[in-house]
Amino acid sequence: MSDALQNSISEEFKRHRPIRVLVAKVGLDGHDRGAKVIATALRDAGMEVIYTGLRQTPEMVVNTALQEDVDAIGISILSGAHMTVFPKVLQLMKEKEMNDVLLTGGGIIPEDDMKTLNKMGVGKLFAPGTNTCEIADYIVNWVKENRNF
Repeated sequence: MSDALQNSISEEFKRHRPIRVLVAKVGLDGHDRGAKVIATALRDAGMEVIYTGLRQTPEMVVNTALQEDVDAIGISILSGAHMTVFPKVLQLMKEKEMNDVLLTGGGIIPEDDMKTLNKMGVGKLFAPGTNTCEIADYIVNWVKENRNF
C-alpha cells in the first residue's frame, strides 16, 4: 500500500468512522475469486467490507447497502450482464434516495460500455488486473469528496 493511500486512510479514521463498502456478485455469475481479492484488499486498506456472496439480485444488493449504511457498492461482474445490472442497481439506488453512495465495480466490461455506464452515473469501473491500491484510493477519494458523515 502506498504511503499516500495509508495517510489518506489514517486521516479518515481520525475524523470519521471507517469507509463501508458492499462488495457484491449479481446474477448467475459464479466466479467470485476476484470479488474476494478486492474485498480483502479493501479490508486491508482499513475499510469495513460487507461481502454479499454469490447470486444476488439488484434488489438484494441495494437493500443490503441501505441497511448497512455503506458509502460505496462495488459490483463484480464477469457474465456480460453489466449493461442490465448496473442500470438496474442505479435505478434502485435513486428510488431509495441513495444519491451519496458510490456505485462502482469491475470485471469483463468493454471500454465503450464503461463509458456509457459512467455517463449514466456509475462511478469508475475497473478491468481485471487493476492494482488494488488504485481501487482503494479511488473509493477513499470519492468518499472524501461526496460523503458527509
